[in-house]
Amino acid sequence: MAKIPDQPQEVFVPLTQDYLKIFGSELVSLIVYGSAAAGSYVKGKSDINLLVVLTNAGKNKLDAAFEKVKYWKKRKVATPLVMTKEFIETSLDSYPIEFLNMKNSHILVYGENVLTDIVFKPEDLRLQIEREIKGKIILLTQGYLETEGSARQLRQLIRNSFTAFISIFNALLFLKQGRAPQVRQETIKEACNMFSLDTAVFEICSGIKEGKDKLANKEIINIFKKYLREVEKMGSIVDKL
Repeated sequence: MAKIPDQPQEVFVPLTQDYLKIFGSELVSLIVYGSAAAGSYVKGKSDINLLVVLTNAGKNKLDAAFEKVKYWKKRKVATPLVMTKEFIETSLDSYPIEFLNMKNSHILVYGENVLTDIVFKPEDLRLQIEREIKGKIILLTQGYLETEGSARQLRQLIRNSFTAFISIFNALLFLKQGRAPQVRQETIKEACNMFSLDTAVFEICSGIKEGKDKLANKEIINIFKKYLREVEKMGSIVDKL
């Protein structure tokens, strides 16, 4: 059985060796991003998110990676995002939040750091932030109706939605001040302070996401309602930026 690593760094060397065997000189970069790069990796719970940058010719060899992708998934390395440098450069206007979060929190495992010099237009970032927040308002409202007030289902709805708000907070902070913290709790506090949001609500939701809450069922329902109100408030704030 494949061993789940205690720390992400344990897989870097063998992972690089495997991808070099498959792609050789067509492998431009291996980059770890997300929780494994931000110091919030939890063995057995967190995936190790991997960006694989290839040349155009390298993308023609993807079928050779089937076996290794399957093997590394058993060790909690998620199916990688595979891109070319050209794709990244031409997608910054479409997905600025995603690339900003990669840039803000990543580890270069092999090759060229294609994230270092990427830049974002404020108008592209603001537009995606608005789109993401309003989309979450719709999904949370619809999800609340589907739960019929079930605390168990509301917990899951918070867990499923919360990670996206860390990315949105990072993007908001970057938009306002050109930087964002790498640690989740610092991101929550700094964003809530800057935009006059209820820090306690988002910190409780963070605990729910991590499975650390001890809330009674009635408390979960009240927290969800506050959570939705704060997200709606975020939407109004972004409209005025």
